[in-house]
Amino acid sequence: MTDLVVTHQGARFGRRFLPCSIGRGGITHEKREGDGATPRGTHRIAGLLYRPDRVATSELPDWAQPFGPSDLWSDDPRDVDYNQLVRAPHRYGHERLSRADPLYDVILLTDWNWPEAVPGRGSAIFLHTWRRPRHPTAGCVAFSRTDLLWLAHRLTPESRLVVR
Repeated sequence: MTDLVVTHQGARFGRRFLPCSIGRGGITHEKREGDGATPRGTHRIAGLLYRPDRVATSELPDWAQPFGPSDLWSDDPRDVDYNQLVRAPHRYGHERLSRADPLYDVILLTDWNWPEAVPGRGSAIFLHTWRRPRHPTAGCVAFSRTDLLWLAHRLTPESRLVVR
Protein backbone atom coordinates (compact mmCIF):
# COMPACT_ATOMS: atom_id res chain seq x y z
CA MET A 1 0.00 0.00 0.00
CA THR A 2 1.28 3.44 -0.94
CA ASP A 3 0.82 6.36 1.43
CA LEU A 4 -0.28 9.79 0.28
CA VAL A 5 2.36 12.04 1.88
CA VAL A 6 1.56 15.75 2.26
CA THR A 7 4.01 18.49 3.21
CA HIS A 8 4.13 22.27 2.78
CA GLN A 9 5.61 21.67 -0.67
CA GLY A 10 2.83 19.39 -2.00
CA ALA A 11 1.81 15.74 -2.03
CA ARG A 12 3.56 12.57 -3.13
CA PHE A 13 1.82 9.34 -4.02
CA GLY A 14 4.26 6.65 -5.10
CA ARG A 15 6.53 8.36 -7.62
CA ARG A 16 4.01 11.00 -8.56
CA PHE A 17 4.15 14.52 -7.15
CA LEU A 18 0.84 16.39 -6.91
CA PRO A 19 0.46 20.07 -6.11
CA CYS A 20 -1.97 20.61 -3.27
CA SER A 21 -3.28 23.17 -0.80
CA ILE A 22 -3.19 22.83 2.96
CA GLY A 23 -4.79 24.84 5.75
CA ARG A 24 -4.21 28.59 6.03
CA GLY A 25 -2.85 27.87 9.53
CA GLY A 26 -0.17 25.55 8.17
CA ILE A 27 0.49 22.09 9.59
CA THR A 28 0.08 21.60 13.35
CA HIS A 29 0.41 19.04 16.15
CA GLU A 30 -2.26 20.89 18.18
CA LYS A 31 -5.34 20.93 15.93
CA ARG A 32 -8.35 22.89 17.25
CA GLU A 33 -11.73 23.67 15.71
CA GLY A 34 -11.53 26.83 13.62
CA ASP A 35 -7.72 27.20 13.64
CA GLY A 36 -7.45 26.68 9.87
CA ALA A 37 -4.59 24.20 10.30
CA THR A 38 -4.01 20.79 8.77
CA PRO A 39 -3.31 18.18 11.46
CA ARG A 40 0.12 16.54 11.35
CA GLY A 41 0.17 12.77 11.60
CA THR A 42 -1.05 9.62 9.94
CA HIS A 43 -4.74 9.47 9.07
CA ARG A 44 -6.75 6.75 7.35
CA ILE A 45 -9.06 7.34 4.43
CA ALA A 46 -12.50 6.64 5.94
CA GLY A 47 -14.85 7.18 3.02
CA LEU A 48 -15.53 8.67 -0.37
CA LEU A 49 -18.55 10.92 -0.95
CA TYR A 50 -19.68 12.53 -4.18
CA ARG A 51 -22.36 14.80 -5.52
CA PRO A 52 -24.30 12.74 -8.10
CA ASP A 53 -25.73 15.75 -9.93
CA ARG A 54 -22.15 16.85 -10.77
CA VAL A 55 -20.05 13.67 -10.84
CA ALA A 56 -20.89 10.52 -12.79
CA THR A 57 -20.54 7.22 -10.95
CA SER A 58 -18.33 6.07 -13.83
CA GLU A 59 -15.74 8.66 -12.69
CA LEU A 60 -15.42 7.03 -9.26
CA PRO A 61 -14.61 3.65 -7.69
CA ASP A 62 -17.40 1.35 -6.48
CA TRP A 63 -17.04 2.28 -2.79
CA ALA A 64 -18.05 5.93 -3.38
CA GLN A 65 -21.29 7.03 -1.68
CA PRO A 66 -23.56 9.81 -2.99
CA PHE A 67 -24.72 12.73 -0.87
CA GLY A 68 -27.61 15.10 -1.41
CA PRO A 69 -28.83 18.61 -0.61
CA SER A 70 -29.87 17.65 2.94
CA ASP A 71 -26.47 16.26 3.89
CA LEU A 72 -24.35 18.37 6.24
CA TRP A 73 -21.20 17.94 8.33
CA SER A 74 -21.42 18.96 11.98
CA ASP A 75 -18.62 21.29 13.07
CA ASP A 76 -20.13 22.47 16.35
CA PRO A 77 -18.31 21.06 19.43
CA ARG A 78 -21.59 21.32 21.44
CA ASP A 79 -23.30 18.84 19.09
CA VAL A 80 -23.46 15.16 20.14
CA ASP A 81 -22.95 14.46 16.41
CA TYR A 82 -19.84 16.66 16.22
CA ASN A 83 -17.60 15.72 13.26
CA GLN A 84 -20.25 13.46 11.75
CA LEU A 85 -22.44 13.48 8.67
CA VAL A 86 -25.85 14.88 9.69
CA ARG A 87 -29.04 15.83 7.84
CA ALA A 88 -30.90 19.10 7.52
CA PRO A 89 -32.56 20.61 9.34
CA HIS A 90 -29.82 20.59 11.96
CA ARG A 91 -29.85 23.02 14.88
CA TYR A 92 -26.10 23.03 15.54
CA GLY A 93 -23.31 24.60 13.50
CA HIS A 94 -22.55 22.68 10.34
CA GLU A 95 -21.14 22.81 6.85
CA ARG A 96 -23.38 22.13 3.86
CA LEU A 97 -21.86 19.47 1.60
CA SER A 98 -23.87 20.55 -1.48
CA ARG A 99 -22.09 23.82 -2.18
CA ALA A 100 -22.64 26.30 -5.01
CA ASP A 101 -18.93 25.94 -5.91
CA PRO A 102 -17.30 22.60 -6.88
CA LEU A 103 -15.09 22.22 -3.78
CA TYR A 104 -17.06 19.30 -2.33
CA ASP A 105 -18.22 17.57 -5.52
CA VAL A 106 -15.85 14.73 -4.51
CA ILE A 107 -14.74 14.29 -0.89
CA LEU A 108 -12.31 11.74 0.50
CA LEU A 109 -13.03 11.58 4.24
CA THR A 110 -10.26 11.05 6.76
CA ASP A 111 -10.47 9.56 10.23
CA TRP A 112 -9.17 12.76 11.86
CA ASN A 113 -11.01 12.98 15.21
CA TRP A 114 -13.46 10.37 13.95
CA PRO A 115 -15.49 8.24 14.66
CA GLU A 116 -15.17 9.10 18.38
CA ALA A 117 -14.79 12.88 18.16
CA VAL A 118 -13.24 14.92 20.96
CA PRO A 119 -15.21 18.20 21.05
CA GLY A 120 -13.15 21.13 19.81
CA ARG A 121 -10.28 19.02 18.46
CA GLY A 122 -11.26 19.80 14.86
CA SER A 123 -13.68 18.43 12.35
CA ALA A 124 -13.97 17.63 8.67
CA ILE A 125 -10.43 17.05 7.47
CA PHE A 126 -11.29 16.15 3.89
CA LEU A 127 -9.42 15.75 0.65
CA HIS A 128 -11.37 17.87 -1.82
CA THR A 129 -11.05 20.12 -4.89
CA TRP A 130 -9.17 23.38 -4.47
CA ARG A 131 -10.52 26.87 -5.18
CA ARG A 132 -7.46 27.57 -7.27
CA PRO A 133 -3.88 26.27 -7.20
CA ARG A 134 -2.30 26.52 -3.75
CA HIS A 135 -5.17 28.57 -2.30
CA PRO A 136 -5.28 27.73 1.44
CA THR A 137 -8.11 25.71 2.95
CA ALA A 138 -9.75 25.75 6.38
CA GLY A 139 -7.57 22.72 7.32
CA CYS A 140 -8.34 20.19 4.59
CA VAL A 141 -5.99 19.06 1.83
CA ALA A 142 -7.15 20.21 -1.61
CA PHE A 143 -6.16 19.18 -5.12
CA SER A 144 -7.10 19.96 -8.69
CA ARG A 145 -10.21 18.04 -9.73
CA THR A 146 -8.14 15.91 -12.13
CA ASP A 147 -5.67 14.93 -9.43
CA LEU A 148 -8.42 14.33 -6.84
CA LEU A 149 -10.22 11.94 -9.21
CA TRP A 150 -6.90 10.24 -9.98
CA LEU A 151 -6.34 9.76 -6.23
CA ALA A 152 -9.91 8.54 -5.68
CA HIS A 153 -9.17 5.62 -7.99
CA ARG A 154 -5.97 4.70 -6.16
CA LEU A 155 -6.80 5.28 -2.50
CA THR A 156 -8.91 2.81 -0.56
CA PRO A 157 -10.58 2.86 2.86
CA GLU A 158 -7.31 1.42 4.24
CA SER A 159 -5.01 3.98 2.61
CA ARG A 160 -3.03 6.38 4.76
CA LEU A 161 -2.72 10.15 4.50
CA VAL A 162 0.58 11.12 6.11
CA VAL A 163 0.88 14.85 6.89
CA ARG A 164 4.44 15.95 7.68
